[in-house]
Amino acid sequence: MARPPQRIRLGDLLIQEGLLSNEQLGLALEEQKRSGRKLGRIFVDSGYVTEDGIAKALARQLRAEFVDLRSFQPKPDLIKLLPEPQARRFRAIVLDEQAGQLRVGFADPTDITAYDEVARIVRRDIELVVVIESQLVPLLDRVYRRTEEISGLAKELTQEMGDIPFEFGSVLGLAPGAEDAPVVKLLNTVFEEALKMRASDIHVEPQEKSLIIRFRIDGVLHVQTEADAKIASALVLRLKLMSGLDISEKRLPQDGRFALQLRGAPVDVRISSMPTQFGESVVMRLLVQNAALMDLNRLNMPPRVLERFRAAIHRQSGIVLVTGPTGSGKTTTLYAALNELNTPEKKIITVEDPVEYRLAGLNQVQVHEKIDLSFARVLRSTLRQDPDILLVGEMRDQDTAEIGMRAAMTGHMVLSTLHTNDSLSTPIRLLDMGVPRYMVALSIQMVLAQRLIRVVCEYCSEPHTLAPHEREWLRYELGDRVDGFEYRHGRGCAHCANTGFQGRQAIYEFLEMSNTLVEAVNHGDPNEFIRIGREQMAGETLRRDAVRLVTAGRTTPEEAMRISSQVDED
Repeated sequence: MARPPQRIRLGDLLIQEGLLSNEQLGLALEEQKRSGRKLGRIFVDSGYVTEDGIAKALARQLRAEFVDLRSFQPKPDLIKLLPEPQARRFRAIVLDEQAGQLRVGFADPTDITAYDEVARIVRRDIELVVVIESQLVPLLDRVYRRTEEISGLAKELTQEMGDIPFEFGSVLGLAPGAEDAPVVKLLNTVFEEALKMRASDIHVEPQEKSLIIRFRIDGVLHVQTEADAKIASALVLRLKLMSGLDISEKRLPQDGRFALQLRGAPVDVRISSMPTQFGESVVMRLLVQNAALMDLNRLNMPPRVLERFRAAIHRQSGIVLVTGPTGSGKTTTLYAALNELNTPEKKIITVEDPVEYRLAGLNQVQVHEKIDLSFARVLRSTLRQDPDILLVGEMRDQDTAEIGMRAAMTGHMVLSTLHTNDSLSTPIRLLDMGVPRYMVALSIQMVLAQRLIRVVCEYCSEPHTLAPHEREWLRYELGDRVDGFEYRHGRGCAHCANTGFQGRQAIYEFLEMSNTLVEAVNHGDPNEFIRIGREQMAGETLRRDAVRLVTAGRTTPEEAMRISSQVDED
């Protein structure tokens, strides 16, 4: 049995273990006095010692076991012995049971109060185990799912709506005490769970006999709950009220937005309603505003792509286009570029619908079609504002594209997006939109195409044996080298909701407009343009970049095949 927690001077322990110097301890103590942060966090953030090093040193001192939660398989029945609020408060989790004792992992094994409180709550003898906080928090997010709570709230709303007559204001949260209204509690819980599960979208879909709520996680939809169809109208009505949509209009699609504060973070919600056979379907895109802006060095671009993209955006004029389907990370890439270009001597204006990120130093304009504040109208005005760099959210029509390209030809650097299949088809798509050939030829500097591909969960990653069809698909890119790599897949665990994947990474291809390509555009032969473009790209396609991640063990052959088939079908 492990000893209970004891007071430990962490700095002295780490010096004794040879992990920290006296000078580093002194600097950390000064920082602690100044900021009030925990000493252990200062050690880690300053790079003096790793979380893993601190945890293992504490485990040795306490003669306790250290457990790496990346390989831990949670047991739901045991975990629920410690309610979620207390698990988060005391940063603890019930791991398993041995010899009649519960083994409980603590992120702070020196916290005697937490140890005593957990023992009191579970009403069992407990054995202290040391875990790492950065592994514990995401695991708590995964194991304490609120599916049952959401289903219970949906049933509560169904029962209240079944009362005849029911109070319209109380059900929809319009009366005093709105936070206690069933629909408000249900929606708040759905939003919180979606944020915890890293969902990018929430789909509310009425069916003939039920209402299905699904989350899109890492690009794939997962059913969250299924409820009685009668609550669909109340949910949709409440969402329309929140986003300022016309509650009397149920025959036409509507778009809106509203803001929430969830788990201490401001979240913008874009909402789209559409009439379907059994009611109005609603899709909500969640945009977390305090998410750390990416920089170009953290986008995991292949070195050659990063070098050429960086060179393109730093030019004085021209247009750089990022292409791909909705949800492929185009805006993230462009804002990483803006983050690098954003200096006091440059004026940057963005024209977007909606403004997805907020970045200090930029002049960001929200398009509003209802009052005729369109992309084209705003763009004409922005050129009189003397910008150095202009971001256009999307080249969605001929007028917008022509204005953007004129700006690129008259001394402005323009960044924008376009919905095309790949980099080669982008100039041809602009010509199809009616943009003059000379504009396409002279303004485009680079086209960067991208897709998001799911990444194997690091917690349950294991070797993967290729199936015959996977080997043949990989052989197209790898040839005889196909058996020279170790392939990986995720077996599924609590960290990845048993999907085997956690998070996504972009794959890229790019096309630079060389003199030869400019001539091909001017001659108006699409086939010749594509032939020259393929020669110039030398096989560095989205498919090849996907294979690169497969051979590095970052994704699976099946996932690479899925993404590549989407590219081929578009």
